[in-house]
Amino acid sequence: MPNKQIAIIGAGPAGLACAEVLSALGIYDITVYEQKPSAARKFLMAGKTGLNISHAEALDTFLTRYDHTDWLEPMIRPFHAQQIQTWMQELGIASYVGSSGRIFPNEMKAAPLLRAWLKRLQNRGVTFRYRHEVINVSDLELSVVDIQQQQHRTVLVDAVVLACGAVSWPQLGSDGKWQAWLQPEQIQSFQASNVGVLVNWSAYLAPIFGQPLKRIQAWVDGRAPQFGEMVISHYGLEGGLVYRCNRDLREAMQSQNSSVLYLDLLPDQRVEQILQKLQQGNKQSLNTVWQKAGLDKTKIALIRDVVPKTDWNDAQKMAQHIKQLAICVQGFRPIEEAISCAGGIVRDALDSTLRLKDTTATFACGEMLDWDAPTGGYLLTACLATGRAAAQGVHAYLGAQ
Repeated sequence: MPNKQIAIIGAGPAGLACAEVLSALGIYDITVYEQKPSAARKFLMAGKTGLNISHAEALDTFLTRYDHTDWLEPMIRPFHAQQIQTWMQELGIASYVGSSGRIFPNEMKAAPLLRAWLKRLQNRGVTFRYRHEVINVSDLELSVVDIQQQQHRTVLVDAVVLACGAVSWPQLGSDGKWQAWLQPEQIQSFQASNVGVLVNWSAYLAPIFGQPLKRIQAWVDGRAPQFGEMVISHYGLEGGLVYRCNRDLREAMQSQNSSVLYLDLLPDQRVEQILQKLQQGNKQSLNTVWQKAGLDKTKIALIRDVVPKTDWNDAQKMAQHIKQLAICVQGFRPIEEAISCAGGIVRDALDSTLRLKDTTATFACGEMLDWDAPTGGYLLTACLATGRAAAQGVHAYLGAQ
């Protein structure tokens, strides 16, 4: 009896994780369709500056980073930081935990890990069809175009796994065309996540564009402050700390056209300590007084741009501004520039095995599902975990036939 045929659409981390679990069973013929000339292009791009693949913080804390924790928890618990490090080691890739708790390969690059991963999958018999675009999925029937040969064919399979990505960085393959295969009510509209925010700076701030704001806290009204750093850019603010505030900012904007991001520029000092330092410099220039209070040149420039000039010589008001500088955020950079997306296939459209309820055996995983998380290893971890969960769903379904 021939092996059952499984098609995986998308050769990113979620699709590869799915292929890995299924190929290890040795009882399926697995074909991965990828419209780009090579696998995992977004994964490689993310790894150019150091591949942060997971985070070693306590799992209960780790899980709170997601917006749909109760949905993702059963999938992430069996495969998170420790299991990911073991998996990497099995591929010959040593890893380490950085001072921030983030997990990196020792080489700090994605390419060696991807090469080892693909080699293992190929050795297990997984077939990769690069430059093959799936233009339609109708239950267990795929319409596939060989882009190089300009040939169209219909492929019949026993199960399909959608691992097509979301809509960020579409030039790397995640163009969102797959949304046409589903009903509108099955998809939560995509929104940019882990992306820079828009702020209307004056021309005065131009000389410090590209400079970091280090060791600060940021928060949206009513939410807990988060510590880190961000960068002042020509359009507003970018970097890890502001990305972690994206979700709170989006929610605050739902009822208004803008939102306020608060910054504590000196989180290691109490407002009383800052006030005392500001009151000691009556005969010195403002820059000197502010520097002695602990502000660097970038923070001082930001204050001069944001705080009304009438407040500069009022020590009490300035101490409050330093501890709670209000930045009016106008919006977000385009979704095409986002590291990830919020939105996607909603939970109610899927059963507990990640099978689309209105299909025979079509499953979905990765960023195309409706979940959101900040950078820091959370995105990749969820892609790997949901890819593995979809594989287990496929196997359970096919095994029951």
